[in-house]
Amino acid sequence: MTSSSTQGIKTVLHPVSDLAQAKAVYTALLGVAPQTDTPHYVGFDVAGQHIGLLPNGGPQGLTTPLAHWHVADIEAKLAEVTAAGATVKEPSHDVGGGRLVATVIDPDGNLLGLVQDR
Repeated sequence: MTSSSTQGIKTVLHPVSDLAQAKAVYTALLGVAPQTDTPHYVGFDVAGQHIGLLPNGGPQGLTTPLAHWHVADIEAKLAEVTAAGATVKEPSHDVGGGRLVATVIDPDGNLLGLVQDR
């Protein structure tokens, strides 16, 4: 049993090649306009989840969607998952508004995101 639990997957980032076209598709799919709409990121908040669109995979260079597990203590969770065999790809860092994010790679090469809101 681990010492810190997750709050579930609440954020999924999607790499897109055409931001305007993707924004139209996701707006139609989700039935709401984006809450964040910039040339570098479009984000939708719907049903307790955040769906983000990253042109060309964003600075992370994503090639597939990335699910982010929300946690109460990102450093504790990083310690737990690395002790269990994951490898840190991107250490915890502040992305603004008190939000900390990190990514790890599981033993099979899957990328997992972690998010802590302060």
